[in-house]
Amino acid sequence: MPAARSRSGSTAKSGAKAAIPQLAWHEIRPAPVVLVTGPEAFLADRASRVLRDALREQDASLEVHDLRADGYAPGELLTLASPSLFGEPRLIRVENVEKCSDAFLDDVLDYLAAPADDTVVLLRHGGGVRGKKMLDAIRGGQGGGIEIVCGELKRDADRYDFAAAEFRHAGRSIAPAALRALVSAFVDDLAELASACQQLVADTEGEITAAVVEKYYGGRVETNAFAVADAAIAGQYGQALALLRHALATGADPVPMVAAFAMKLRTMAKVGGSRGSGGQLAGQLGLAPWQIDRARRDLQGWGEEGLGRAILAVAEADAQVKGASRDPIYALETLVRVVASRGLPPA
Repeated sequence: MPAARSRSGSTAKSGAKAAIPQLAWHEIRPAPVVLVTGPEAFLADRASRVLRDALREQDASLEVHDLRADGYAPGELLTLASPSLFGEPRLIRVENVEKCSDAFLDDVLDYLAAPADDTVVLLRHGGGVRGKKMLDAIRGGQGGGIEIVCGELKRDADRYDFAAAEFRHAGRSIAPAALRALVSAFVDDLAELASACQQLVADTEGEITAAVVEKYYGGRVETNAFAVADAAIAGQYGQALALLRHALATGADPVPMVAAFAMKLRTMAKVGGSRGSGGQLAGQLGLAPWQIDRARRDLQGWGEEGLGRAILAVAEADAQVKGASRDPIYALETLVRVVASRGLPPA
């Protein structure tokens, strides 16, 4: 596993600074207590599997026990953590800690005072204030634990970073255009994005190019949506309209079609007027450097007022495809026309 980088100065949700390392999911490592927090269930599950595999690599006799904090019987944790006859290492995984019983809280607080040897207790807390005393104790250093933070990947840059890390950890390279196309194809499903990365690693050799991604996932609705948006933003009205009609004919949903336009135009608006290289602006704008460079190319031929009109057109189309209009197809075609004219009023 990658070397852990402590973020012990991070602010915990309780408002107090944590005295323990707060790490990303891929930085998980053995500790007496591993607190896994945050709403992103896929990353939490992935972290749990990484930890289990690492412990089994250290000792194949690892015992794994699973508990549910919302159906907990008093004494379960302490019984499972008590020394066994042969001294096998143990991993005790506890789900639904955010819904835990009072008995569970009492037992965990007792356990933190004297964690068992050769035992890792993983506590999965999805969010909320339930168990605050326990969370504060762990974050304060009791039990010698670490916290794995699994926040939602809301920003475009977060999903790009996730996918890029999947290929980097597998020792494979992927072209920037291919990475963008792949992430765009699975914009709403992190688990499917991870599965797609694994499939490309397993089924291909050499650098993964945009042509490879198109071959495997070109039929995805979101990919079609971005192809339409790209053509319209480039001013290619006929091409964009043809792509739109093809996408709709093959089952595309109007809602993610509009979302693709929104994502592209939002990025253009962020980048417009900025100064500096992509690398210099990446952290400030929450974008990857290549996204900034692409947005600058997309902005060629656009003016500030036209971009504003296009963004307003996206907002109107979004409302119409979500029920404000009886004809979402017409709303999409209107959006394509406005964007392809770069927001300029009809001559």
